[in-house]
This record gives sequence, C-alpha cells and structure tokens, in this order.
Amino acid sequence: MLISFAALFLSVALLQLSTGGVGPLDALSGLALSFSTSEIGLLGSAHFFGFFIGCWWAPRLMGSVGHSRAFAAFTATGAIGLLAHMLVLDPYAWALMRVMSGLCVAGCYTVIEAWLQAKVTNQSRGRTMGVYRVVDMSASLFAQLLIGVLSPASYVSYNILAILCCAALIPLTLTTAKQPETPNAPRLRPMLAVQMSPLAAAAVVVAALSSASFRMIGPVYGQEVGLSPAQIGWFLATFVLGGALAQYPVGWLADRFDRRWVLIWLSVAAILSSMMTMGAPGFGQGGVMMAALVFGATTFPIYSVAAAHAHDFADDSERVELSAALMFFFALGAIAAPYAASALISRFGPHAMFTMIAVGHLALVIFGLTRMLARPAPGNRTRYVYAPRTSFLIGRLTRRQRERDGKGT
Repeated sequence: MLISFAALFLSVALLQLSTGGVGPLDALSGLALSFSTSEIGLLGSAHFFGFFIGCWWAPRLMGSVGHSRAFAAFTATGAIGLLAHMLVLDPYAWALMRVMSGLCVAGCYTVIEAWLQAKVTNQSRGRTMGVYRVVDMSASLFAQLLIGVLSPASYVSYNILAILCCAALIPLTLTTAKQPETPNAPRLRPMLAVQMSPLAAAAVVVAALSSASFRMIGPVYGQEVGLSPAQIGWFLATFVLGGALAQYPVGWLADRFDRRWVLIWLSVAAILSSMMTMGAPGFGQGGVMMAALVFGATTFPIYSVAAAHAHDFADDSERVELSAALMFFFALGAIAAPYAASALISRFGPHAMFTMIAVGHLALVIFGLTRMLARPAPGNRTRYVYAPRTSFLIGRLTRRQRERDGKGT
C-alpha cells in the first residue's frame, strides 16, 4: 500500500510540475508572439473549459477502460497539447490545446483520487490526505518557479513540460498494486449547492474569480508592472505559498466561529489585499511579492470555508454530489474569469484585474450579510477540511474526514 501511494504521489508531483507551468508559460509566450491580452485570457478560460469536461467524463471513461488506461489516455492528451504549441502559432489553436491540457488535469486527478479513495482506510485517511495536499501544493509552487528557466515561445520549453507530463505515466502504470474497482460517477446536480447554501455557491464562484484570474493572467500583470520572467515565477509562487500558509489559521477560525462571518471577513481582507496589490509596484519588487503573499492568504482559503459551510447543511448521502456541485460552480467562474480579467486589463490597464476581483468580493460581503438575516447558523457543523479543486471525486476523499470526529466541532 505504501509503495502504491508513493507511485500515486510521484505521478501527482510530475503532473503538477507540467500542467502547473503551462499557464504562466502560455501567457508569457503569447506576449512574446504579440497575442492580444484578450486572446491570452481566452487560453486560461479554455483550460478550465477542458477541466470541466474532464471532471464529468473521467469517471465514465474509467468505468470503460480501467484506471491505468484512462490515466494514460488523459496524459497523452495533455502531452500532445503541449507539443503542438510551437507547431501552430495561433491563439485560437492554442485555446484548443489548452482545452486538452485542462482535460488532462481533471482526468488524471480523477483517476488518482479514485485510486486513493479505494485504498485508504479510516485509520490512514487523514495522513494520506495530508501528504497528498503537501505534494500537490509543493509541486504547484515549484511549477510557478519553472517560468524563470523556461524561455517563452520556445519549442524546448514546451518539450520539457511534455516530458514531465509523460513521466507522470511511469510511476502509476508500472505499479504492481492491483487496480481498484471503478467508483460510480457522482450525479452532477448543480442546484444542490444552491439548495444547501446559496452563500457557499456564490463564494466558490468568487474564489474562482480570484484564483483563476491571478494564476492565468498574473504573468500579464507582472510584465505590465515591470517584472522579469524569473520574478514573475516568484510572484506566482508567493501567491500559492500565501494560500498554503493561511489554510491552518483560517481552518481554526472556521471551526470556532460562524463560517459566514469568516467568509465575510476573508472577503473584506481580499478587497484590502487587492488594493494593496494595485499600489505595490510603487514599493519595488519586495512590495509586489509581499502583496502576492497577502493576496494568496486572503483569497485561497475561501473555497474550503465555503465548502465546509455548505456541508454543514448536508447529510452523509449528499456529500459527494455536493462536492461535485461546488466544483461545477467553481469551474463556471474559472472559465469566465481569465477572459474577463484580460479584457479589462486590455482596456483599462494592469490594475483593472484587481478592481474586478475587489468588486466580486464586495458583492460577496453584501450577499453574505443578507444571507445572515435570512437564516441562522446551523446547529451541527462538519470539520473544516482543505478541499483541493481537482476533480468531482474529491468529495469521496474528504467526506469521511469531515465526519471522523463527528459533528459539532
């Protein structure tokens, strides 16, 4: 079992290094090839469109061909998309390739999480999920730093990412562990999230507005304010680091206070951090990096707090479908956000992206206060769990962890 998990985690790390680096590389390459800012935003939106398709299709493909073959198919799709970039230098062709990369990410994570779900026990679940999150977050952080060494618009750069993507095949496909039974695909019932908590559904859309805009269009903003490619890599990595560091203290607050207040104050902090980021270029590189750290800390945990709040109203039979419904709303926001952010930057300048994010959080604050008047806080509460936005099956991994210590935390 330990060897099987090690193979899965190594595949996660290699996959994240590859697919986590393509977004910022595409943005810088697009600028080098004179793509418009809106066309670069389209690439980010296309990625999340492919991601949504992959989340829906992957469980069904696993049922037809098995875990390893499905993983190989999705990995090959992502590698083809990476290798084809420098063959056709057209933004709309690149958008199709980014659909392929999004499909690869969602499909591969679905396979990995289904495999983990089938192998973990109640005794090993917490430790396994902890290692899984650390591996995923660490690889995501290092993927941003690759931008400092990968030349934009270079076949060699995309070839390196494709090699990493193909390398993710090796640990999982060579493991001698028996493939688990294929899980049933969760029904996609988007309105379940609205029925459980309209505030949680709105919050995950705003979380997507923040994170998808920053991660996909952040390189454009970085170049506009004078950062070098290596500095842009650190800028994006600092955002990820801020989000990782904030998970524990925000989780502590979310388990002890009304989660609606936690969401509201996080959004207030996100508005302030957006304003801080807009003014940061005046304080040099150090100010820009500190602003990215604070921005990540205030926006990254919102999805997990919203998910915990929604699960407070669900029973055990609804948790997997509720997680999928929340992921659906996140995907919708993530599809729209990069294109909207790039269009605003193109028209109003680099600070427009953070103005858009601040307005989204202001709307969430107002809606949160309105919802607090509509109904009281739930009597029983689930545990706060950091919820990665990786696949519709993540709910199977987090469900029992939420319930392990019972209600009323």
